[in-house]
Amino acid sequence: MKDTSNSSPISIPSLNNRQTETIEESFQVVEFLLGEDQFAINLFDVKEVVEYSRITRLPNSPPYVKGIIDLRGEITTIIDLKQQLAITARSSTSEEDSRIIVLDDRLTNSKIGIMVDDVLTVSTYTPDSVDETATSGDEGSHIMGIIKKKSKDKEKELTRLIIWIDIKNLLRDMEQI
Repeated sequence: MKDTSNSSPISIPSLNNRQTETIEESFQVVEFLLGEDQFAINLFDVKEVVEYSRITRLPNSPPYVKGIIDLRGEITTIIDLKQQLAITARSSTSEEDSRIIVLDDRLTNSKIGIMVDDVLTVSTYTPDSVDETATSGDEGSHIMGIIKKKSKDKEKELTRLIIWIDIKNLLRDMEQI
């Protein structure tokens, strides 16, 4: 995945200014399931998504550390995101059917993956689709906002709510791994 976080915004000459601003302000997230709810993290915080592989438990580790895996020769620590976020809803997904989102090494300074029930899609949104009231203005909050995803189902417009997690704050608040 090419890092474009430090590059300047793309400006397309044939678009008017309003359309160019929309392109510059949009953001991409990886959407995933934890229990029955949808969550998202920034796409550029993700290195890759891998299928579940056998996790080796670590003795005397915090409850949110699921264990470690050997990912192509590199030891990767797996965080149980449901445990860390205190999500008690049971999922119909068995642990063996879950997915691991491997986080970008520049974000974590080590090999870390988060275990989720399923990865749904990568989506692009604009700031007007985000409600930030859930953060309550708290800079230490693990929630960046609630994304309102609109869709149609048999002539009815539905709005699905996606909890947008600030994975950087969440990792910073965890004990040293």
